[in-house]
Amino acid sequence: MSTILTQHLYRTDASESTQRTALTTGEIPVAVYGLGKMGLPLASVYGDVTGNVIGVDIDPSVVETINDGNCHIKREPGLASIVSELVSDGSLEATVEPRKAAANSSVHVVIVPTPITNANEPDLSILDTVIEDIATGLQAGDFVIIECTVPPQTTEHRVRTALESNSGLSLGEFGLAFCPERTSSGRALEDIRGAYPKVVGGIDEESTRVGTLIYEEINDRGVIPVSDATTAEAVKMFEGLYRDVNIGLANELATLTDEMGIDVNEAIEVANTQPFCDIHDPGPGVGGHCIPFYPYFVINPFSTETPLLEMARSVNDSMPTFTVRKIREEFVAEGESLEGSSVLLLGLTYRPGVEEIRASPSIAIADELSSLGMDVYGVDPMLDTAAGFDLQLIELEEVYDQSWDAIISVTPHDEFESIQWESINREGGQLVVIDGRGTVEIGDADHRVYTIGSGWKS
Repeated sequence: MSTILTQHLYRTDASESTQRTALTTGEIPVAVYGLGKMGLPLASVYGDVTGNVIGVDIDPSVVETINDGNCHIKREPGLASIVSELVSDGSLEATVEPRKAAANSSVHVVIVPTPITNANEPDLSILDTVIEDIATGLQAGDFVIIECTVPPQTTEHRVRTALESNSGLSLGEFGLAFCPERTSSGRALEDIRGAYPKVVGGIDEESTRVGTLIYEEINDRGVIPVSDATTAEAVKMFEGLYRDVNIGLANELATLTDEMGIDVNEAIEVANTQPFCDIHDPGPGVGGHCIPFYPYFVINPFSTETPLLEMARSVNDSMPTFTVRKIREEFVAEGESLEGSSVLLLGLTYRPGVEEIRASPSIAIADELSSLGMDVYGVDPMLDTAAGFDLQLIELEEVYDQSWDAIISVTPHDEFESIQWESINREGGQLVVIDGRGTVEIGDADHRVYTIGSGWKS
């Protein structure tokens, strides 16, 4: 089946060079569904490359902001300026009407949230809704790309079935591929454009070809085509699972620091000089919207037991408790009460330089400290509110205004490098500092410091 070139790339008789020209000159209308912190950067790069993108989001305020040439995503280098430019020249617009966008587009890129339920089950309800909307406007020759993270087999068994049953078309009349996002907050444009090669796995050979053609125009590092969509889904899973298991190993080794009487961080660093060893760094926990949740995309949908993945999750989830235990042990050893003591958390977001707090270790740490009767405070230059935390938020300059019994460095934002530790004191004793990431430099200050993975020093 051949299609009209100015509308479609899938199953066309046109030459590859003609197809590329059509894509990059705006003859191929593209819709990007989901304009969140990864979706808007992706839509922007598509807009920059093709000049013909409509972005879809259910939040009217997001759509209005974008159509005004503004950007609702903070701290994403270069994003605000490219959104402004693209909207100004007509390369990018936004809508709250997914079905209208679907009817007027021939390439459909889906990058919506796929959260986890309280029972640790993947929640694909948002994806399901978007796929139903796309199906209402799906035409022969259209091409659908799933970028959001999903359990393996979702594209083949769930998305394909929904598209076929709701559109009246069969695979072969439309194309479908899984092309996982491989981006991080704070560097999204850089990642999309080519920090890493793009992975493309089609439902059929033609889908892999079309996905490869598209992303070769998007990504300067090129494309790695894989055997099928499920393999591409597994690639995304394996990237996150490797990190979770590796961090779990580092964290478990770190808990042996005191009993072994060694600096485990030093041992890890030297072990990693051997080319077959790459142990990650330990810390007070694993946060964010990816690594703490992706293991459940494999653990729960399949009947095969996955004890290693489950144990890594257990170890990493235990690190906030380990962090609090170090404070409790020190207070008990000194015969001091935790009740009514003041403790400050440095860094509430899950990693430095980002605004995201999802699954941040600081949430669990604050809860545990509060349950012990401690007065808990927090400081984070990324946040304007302490919503979600059982603590009182203060400004960085306020850390010098009172005496602290303990300080925990959870997330080492750059702003904390300016802290004058000698100006922070504890009335009637040594300040207890828990250094979660090995970044605290107290200089000549007379504090007692415990670094996770390295132990006590004073």
